[in-house]
Amino acid sequence: MFKHIVVANDGSVSGFKALTMACELAKHHHSSLHMISVEELPDFPASIDEIVEAKAEENHKFHDVLEQARKIAKAKGINLKAEVVAGHAAASIVERVKAMKADLLIIGFTGHSPLYERIIGGTADRLVRLSACPVLVVK
Repeated sequence: MFKHIVVANDGSVSGFKALTMACELAKHHHSSLHMISVEELPDFPASIDEIVEAKAEENHKFHDVLEQARKIAKAKGINLKAEVVAGHAAASIVERVKAMKADLLIIGFTGHSPLYERIIGGTADRLVRLSACPVLVVK
């Protein structure tokens, strides 16, 4: 049913739960699996030094995320293709999912306070609304 599965992983516990589920589904459906992580830089940096510092922190964070993701996929017998893209999380993921013609997007759900969710919403909400393919939200 699913030929090409994409999982979004931000390095959180929810992101790794989504990856684990994605590995299981990819194995079951004999699907290819692609992981996307989005490097978000400060919206309004005060200086170029702030950008350089934020970029260095994100690079280190996602290096560890990629390493751990590859270990999980390998242990499950899955060949994982992974990439880190820069930009806004929801927009970048939607763009990549569409470009890859994915059959399924799997994401983790990380809750905020009820007030935050009502006023601003979350990345998971945006992805469910904007994705060109079905979205599986893992809790």
